[in-house]
Amino acid sequence: MCIVHILAFIDLPFVAPEKRSVVTISAPSGTETSRSPRIVLAILAFSGIVVSLMQTLVVPLIHALPELLDTDTATASWVITSTLLAAAAVTPVAGRLGDMFGKRRMILISMAFLVAGSVVCALGDSVTAVIVGRALQGAATGAIPLGISILRDELPREKVGGAISVMSSTMGVGGAVGMPLAAFTAQNYDWHTLFWASAVLGTLVAAAVTIAVPESSVRNPGRFDYLGAIGLTVGLVSLLLPITKGADWGWTSVPTLGLLGLSVVVFAAWCVTELRTPEPLVDLRVSASRPVLLTNVASVLTGFAMYATSLTVPLLLQLPPETGYGLGKSMVVAGLCMAPGGIVMMMLSPVSAHLTNRYGPRTTLMVGTVVIASGYLIGAVLMNAMWQIALVATIIGAGIGISYAAMPALIMGSVPLKETAAANGLNSLMRMIGTSFASAVMILVLTGMTMSLGPTEVPTHKAFVVTFLIGAGAALCALLVAAFIPRRVRLDAAATPVPASAEPAPAPAH
Repeated sequence: MCIVHILAFIDLPFVAPEKRSVVTISAPSGTETSRSPRIVLAILAFSGIVVSLMQTLVVPLIHALPELLDTDTATASWVITSTLLAAAAVTPVAGRLGDMFGKRRMILISMAFLVAGSVVCALGDSVTAVIVGRALQGAATGAIPLGISILRDELPREKVGGAISVMSSTMGVGGAVGMPLAAFTAQNYDWHTLFWASAVLGTLVAAAVTIAVPESSVRNPGRFDYLGAIGLTVGLVSLLLPITKGADWGWTSVPTLGLLGLSVVVFAAWCVTELRTPEPLVDLRVSASRPVLLTNVASVLTGFAMYATSLTVPLLLQLPPETGYGLGKSMVVAGLCMAPGGIVMMMLSPVSAHLTNRYGPRTTLMVGTVVIASGYLIGAVLMNAMWQIALVATIIGAGIGISYAAMPALIMGSVPLKETAAANGLNSLMRMIGTSFASAVMILVLTGMTMSLGPTEVPTHKAFVVTFLIGAGAALCALLVAAFIPRRVRLDAAATPVPASAEPAPAPAH
């Protein structure tokens, strides 16, 4: 945690952290910031897309990784697992540090992690180097919730809703658009090119943020909760590791059950410690409030629904036609089939903002989950042609874009202004946990319902139907949870300037 001490002495026009007062903003009252809101939004959205690209960067290389890195399949899988674990551990910590030392500064540090990790992978040929590099790339994931918080702090109130919708959609856009680009690059160039490209993108983001994005003046002074950060990291790793590796280790194996048991113990102790800590990493009292708690639960379910299609659709498209239902397409074509879903997420941002402004973020979230469930139910019966699968992926992508746009508004309308980055980081973490569970469940279904095709075993048609129905079920469960979120959660109420001596209070919910 030496980063905390570094931050305290780099370009800080404030007194020591424990003596600083909360500095609030005046922009939300309706005045323009010194920089164009459109430029700020465009740069932060670009940063979100670049960060989310890292999630699908190596997907086209999955089957070739053991050969490329001269290792076995189990070890090669850590190239993906390391990114997930680093992202889960760092995102809530980055949010808290952003609230303490500056959100823009933490975005720049996130980009430094991304560029460093990309260069390590680009120069490395060993599995160890690539795993380390991918972990550094995963550590940049906190840039997305930090960007959302900057938009809430710095943009005029009337522009915040639409800006948050655009920023939230980048979580899906980067992954969907990045898959065909990564596949094309991997098929036509040396695999190291992928990482050199990501290093260049990260550098461009850092330069643009430095030049055009203002530092938020909203701070939450205090001491960093080292014990809380260590406890959360240990708890998350011991939870997510068996979820992602359970299929390889065996769900009833000693490592799987042991780590899951450890996560229960660690999280129980962590909760007790956080409740007793004056300045906790995660304010559990705020997080346990009805709007925040239910939004985070819905985020887990929506993250599950999002990743379900990311796993099943490309596989269905690439299976050989001899199966009777596979379409025999290449990874590039499969990625292109998924791309419209990501584009639609961005295009629907104004719709999401309009729904939120007129009916509230709760209604927007409920509409999004209904659209997701509809897409999966359609997919359960329409999966015989590429246009059908592309349509299904687009409908699901539209629903995810609408849902994701509502979640930050629900969170930020329910937490103190000075805790927005930490709260958004925790919400992003909930989505990651949902995607991890989706990966485990979908792999369990797809490997448990198979048939022989020559010397190999492939998932049956029924397996894909079941995965679509599970995705629909997750979305409907999210709808049910969202129905119990208080009807009115006002984003603008929490954005009202507060005197430095006052403690910002959550926006009222009715």
